[in-house]
Amino acid sequence: MQDGTSKQDWANWRGPSYNGSTDASDLPVKFSPTTGLKWTAPMPGPTAATPIVLGSSVYITSADIDKQLLLAYCLDRKTGKVKWQDAMGSGYQPGGQGNKVRLDERSHYAAPSPVADSKRVVFFFGNGDLAAFTHSGKKLWQRNLQKDYGDFAFQWTFSSSPQLWKDKLYIQILQRNQPVGPRGKGVPESFLLALNPSTGAELWRSARPSEASNESRESYGTPIPHTVKGKTQLLISGGDVVTGHDPETGKELWRWGTWNEGHREQWWRLVPSPVAGEGVVLVCAPKRAPVYATRLETATPAWKSEERSNVTSDVPTPCFGQGKFYVLSDVKKSLSCIEAKSGAVVWSVPTPGRQMCWGSPTLADGKLYVIDLNGVVFVFEAATGKLLAENPMDTEGADIRSSIAVAYNNLFIRTRDKLYCVGR
Repeated sequence: MQDGTSKQDWANWRGPSYNGSTDASDLPVKFSPTTGLKWTAPMPGPTAATPIVLGSSVYITSADIDKQLLLAYCLDRKTGKVKWQDAMGSGYQPGGQGNKVRLDERSHYAAPSPVADSKRVVFFFGNGDLAAFTHSGKKLWQRNLQKDYGDFAFQWTFSSSPQLWKDKLYIQILQRNQPVGPRGKGVPESFLLALNPSTGAELWRSARPSEASNESRESYGTPIPHTVKGKTQLLISGGDVVTGHDPETGKELWRWGTWNEGHREQWWRLVPSPVAGEGVVLVCAPKRAPVYATRLETATPAWKSEERSNVTSDVPTPCFGQGKFYVLSDVKKSLSCIEAKSGAVVWSVPTPGRQMCWGSPTLADGKLYVIDLNGVVFVFEAATGKLLAENPMDTEGADIRSSIAVAYNNLFIRTRDKLYCVGR
């Protein structure tokens, strides 16, 4: 956990253990936009970010498409009232493309999730705007990483979330080594960046090389801290490999790969982040390819899922809990429970409805919470995969990409233009 946070908080996009799970209890199964709610907060537009909860506050981003604003919000956790907000978007347009809030019509810049510790909350947007605030809303600093390090060379909208660990703020930039249209200059370098979270100043920048080609060099994931035998590593996946890094220096400690033999596939960008548990780290190869587990102590292969099985994910990041990985497949429309040590499939069930799920699954209170693109929240029993409920929280075409956060025994669900707090 980040400094000054508790197990009840959800202070980074994958929660207190960085794996999409929490020890929360007494969570609801059935709810709707009018029933089972603690509160509803209107939002001016969409986001793909996960709500972040720390103490008495909820932090979330939003893109106001009509007013061309990128917004940072702090809400009261108990009431949903806005404590403060900041229109922190600078208007920077990487490569001179798109507009102030989006590169293209497929997405928008309000995609990375905020991250918080006891001293600050950090907001980041896909155009490079990065800022830290006190919990009372005072801006500590702001900068734009694409201005400072060159426009990022990605095919689609950049969306890696920032990560806090101890006294450092981390951001990974795993990009192509050649420009994408007007974005990127010369031979862009992939790197892991550490900043001073109090000032925004660079502490170090560590190159993260790759032999992948073209789009396969790109990763939209987030660095994940994980402790092995008392030593914490930052786990990073992308560029056809998974690597472990020293959080103090950024030095690469080990790497394993590749799931892309001979780096033949040139269009295998990676969206999911890694997730660790039971001594292995799980990485999802893209586009219906298997998932791969690597032993953290030896950086050797542990197991992989079978070819053409349901155990695959192109977009959602799996979650981990009680010795098992839970893999949500957008491309196979399935949810699978896997023994982390062996890779054995415990159960695999279809996800209902016509829409895919791009948000990542959340494990809490013996249940799995999954939201599809239309905003329908499916609740599954974690032990068996039994479908317990279908809860529509938005309407057709909502394009919901946020994951569900759980904090203080409540669910926090971001839809197209609302943030819901759901609880008993």
